[in-house]
Amino acid sequence: MIRFRVIPGLIVIMAAALLHGAAAKEADRPPAEHSAAVIIGKGVFRDCPDCPEMVVIPAGKFLMGSPEKEQERFDSEGPQHLVSLRWFALAKYDVTVAEFSAFVKETGYEAGACSWPAGTSWQSSGFVPTAPVVCVNWHDAQAYIAWLNGKLRGSSAGTVKKDGPYRLPSEAEWEYAARAGTATARWWGDLIGVGNANCNGCGSLWDNRQLSPVEAFSANPFGLYGMLGNVWQWTDDCWSESYVGAPTDGSPRTTGDCGKRVLRGGSWSNLPKFVRSAARNRDDLARRGFDYASYAGFRVAMTLP
Repeated sequence: MIRFRVIPGLIVIMAAALLHGAAAKEADRPPAEHSAAVIIGKGVFRDCPDCPEMVVIPAGKFLMGSPEKEQERFDSEGPQHLVSLRWFALAKYDVTVAEFSAFVKETGYEAGACSWPAGTSWQSSGFVPTAPVVCVNWHDAQAYIAWLNGKLRGSSAGTVKKDGPYRLPSEAEWEYAARAGTATARWWGDLIGVGNANCNGCGSLWDNRQLSPVEAFSANPFGLYGMLGNVWQWTDDCWSESYVGAPTDGSPRTTGDCGKRVLRGGSWSNLPKFVRSAARNRDDLARRGFDYASYAGFRVAMTLP
């Protein structure tokens, strides 16, 4: 097992960040709990067999939100504002059916199911293990994350830890990672194109029919898969109708309607206007069906030193 002191390829990632204006941060080593992590590839690591692959995201600055000239933008995407972020890690993929099932099997957690639309629950027959888990609410995501933190701390099976480096990303972290140094509507350009994502009008095999596997489309420049389309992704932010008063340090917003949390990325059933880096949505944090949460999953983030 390789000791995780300096992540191979991190210098390459940081150099790329500097090219698009990001101020990268170096560290001699990660926190103590990562000392036994397995290195998967350049800037990618995994803490345990059941843990997700994590990608190191370099520190930097970006303009959050969309310019008023962006086609099909929503008012909630403004005003644009400069955000500075420290480095962090984000899961390479959305949490999959297989990963969430391992958590449920080990802990006995009762995640419930969607009552509508039929067949959207991750427990439905026909869901492939590499499809993203859906029909999970914000609390379900937090329970899974607590389980991961328990594993990282060496807790016994079924024991969870609320405190730890694993967490949901903030909305700012999510958009920064989704853009990956770009300023266009999508990381591949302004137009939706053909075969770049899964949505209602993306020109893929799965469009408006079903979920696609998490690795079905190309990764963005940060090496993240499925940031746009396929499944909405929960973030840690309370919902607000605009960015007036939003944090500028990359932290989650804790003011506004905290009974609703921000969803990002769009889904397989949404029109392309929702599948943009700046597009925002929200739903009740306890909801699993009848609205956007029927198509909601998540990916985990991690605090780095």
